[in-house]
Amino acid sequence: MAIGFCLFLLVLAAFPQVRSGDAEALLSLKASIDPLGVLQWQQGIDVCKWEGVKQCLNGRVMKLVVEGFNLSGRLNGESLNQLDQLRVLSFKENSLSGEIPQLAGLVNLKSLFLNDNRFSGGIPAGLSALHRLKVVVLSGNGLSGPIPRSLLELSRLYVLYLQDNQLSGGVPPFSQNTLRFFNVSNNLLSGEIPKTAVLVRFNSSSFVGNADLCGEQIQKPCILSPSSSPSMAPSKNLGHRKRNKKLVLIIVSSVGGFALLCTATVLLIVCLRKRRKGKEGRDKVVARGGDEGARSGVGRDDSGRASKQGSLSWDQGGDGVGVLAFLGPGDQLMSYSMEDLLKASAETLGRGTMGSTYKAVMESGYIVTVKRLKESRYPRMEEFRRHIEILGRLRHPNLVPLRAYFHAKEERLLVYDYFPNGSLFSLVHGTKSAGGSKPLHWTSCLKIAEDLAAALVHIHQNPGLTHGNLKATNVLLGSDFESCLTDYGLTPLRNPDSHEEPGASSLFYRAPECRDPRKPVTQEADVYSYGVLLLELLTGKTPFQDLVEEHGSDIPKWVRSVREETTESGDEHSSGNEGSEEKLNALLNIAMACVCVAVGSRPAMKDVVRMIREARAEAQTQVSSNSSDHSPGRWSDTVQSLTREDHSSI
Repeated sequence: MAIGFCLFLLVLAAFPQVRSGDAEALLSLKASIDPLGVLQWQQGIDVCKWEGVKQCLNGRVMKLVVEGFNLSGRLNGESLNQLDQLRVLSFKENSLSGEIPQLAGLVNLKSLFLNDNRFSGGIPAGLSALHRLKVVVLSGNGLSGPIPRSLLELSRLYVLYLQDNQLSGGVPPFSQNTLRFFNVSNNLLSGEIPKTAVLVRFNSSSFVGNADLCGEQIQKPCILSPSSSPSMAPSKNLGHRKRNKKLVLIIVSSVGGFALLCTATVLLIVCLRKRRKGKEGRDKVVARGGDEGARSGVGRDDSGRASKQGSLSWDQGGDGVGVLAFLGPGDQLMSYSMEDLLKASAETLGRGTMGSTYKAVMESGYIVTVKRLKESRYPRMEEFRRHIEILGRLRHPNLVPLRAYFHAKEERLLVYDYFPNGSLFSLVHGTKSAGGSKPLHWTSCLKIAEDLAAALVHIHQNPGLTHGNLKATNVLLGSDFESCLTDYGLTPLRNPDSHEEPGASSLFYRAPECRDPRKPVTQEADVYSYGVLLLELLTGKTPFQDLVEEHGSDIPKWVRSVREETTESGDEHSSGNEGSEEKLNALLNIAMACVCVAVGSRPAMKDVVRMIREARAEAQTQVSSNSSDHSPGRWSDTVQSLTREDHSSI
């Protein structure tokens, strides 16, 4: 008993040391980067309230964003590495100089922004040791030397921006399937750009300004140097010239004949199109396998049976080809066009009240998800474009990014990243062969709950913007099985005069005040849907009835009874573990607050995030440090059983 009490006192004594530790590290860092005293950091004030400290947990700094302060010193690596709870570090748009220090102590770092400074020297090869690192932005500096091949070891790398430096050598053969944004333009790079399945995604905009680079991506062939080919005698060169002249004459004649043939073919095609327009009045949406297959979203095989495989094809409007517009700041770097989408093979993934969703595999092997909206005339084009551009600017690790949109007179398409690991619905409910639905382990529930809450907070930062259709099938699993929202913000594109009703599987996710499809969905309604989804995680039960109306204030009792019925003996839920019961109560309290019938009594999503992070912080003191990423129980069992597609084809 005495030993336990002593340990308790030691833990209590440790907390203020942790808080002051980050403060002292930041003050030491300030001394090296802020000779002019711009930053108002000082002892005696809670470090979490210091300028640039954007997020804390238990007194530890998790997000440090000090941008545009005209800081002119050098980064002190020793001080910086003491901030081992940092997830986001940004010193962009300052005047920091010197070499970028090794950052081996930042073991939890996910995003690093050091762009638009005056850093020199090489890129630290030690970045590869930061296994959680997803975003690396070092552009706009004076960095030199090669791009470290060790960056290939960053398995979660999502953004790599190295443009506008003085980097030399070749481009490493990046093969991380997670890499979506990439730019090495305006450097001194040379050699052939590797033809990996990842790098072929990016066009010349990612490589421009490197005079000695060559390769398919920039449409510049790599020519062998003279030293690599055998020398020729003058007499032989003369013979070659004569043969070359004859060859040129043959080629010119062939090209002329081919050009005449092409001209005749084009004229014939134009005549046939005019005749077809006269018969049909306008172009129709046609897919391979017949008109009926196109309208239903599937193709037809030779026997007339339905097939999920077909080609994406759509009405291109009276003026011919419509417009494929890319949205985000780096999306225009993606090297596919409307013609590539036209040629893509398509597989139906699902249909809903907003439209049909397809997996589109382009000839290059690159895969995207295409959502074909039902309403091609509502809202008006300018309103549609304005709203889609707002959605396209949303970028968050837990949002499936909207990359591009296509619009023509009779067609509207949205293009998203493809997520091959399936949906949260599949994770929770599994398959009949895998035993069907079961509750998730509470650590998994906490991780998923935080992912989704953080994404909703990001959406709700835009006044009036909502997800509008939150449910388990609209949560996709990323490359690290993080939870990512899709189909967000689409309800304003639905015609209010449409009489189509949502199915039971969608209706009871919706708040009671928004079940009439003619009523707009509010951010408070998103909170209600989030609460229902959280109860689904805890019980493994799809909401086919109104949970509040069915169980009322007895929801916690119902959740516990379901978990006791469906968990095996020896599981943490039935073992009487006090810590597990505490976390379950925390999740239940959050869910109950969210599904409150009184709209004004529901918490804002930012408050939900805070409550979940507090619960997770307490949980991490009871389980291993890896549990936040690879939770035990149902999560890991289900992940192992999921059918994962071969990423090498992407």
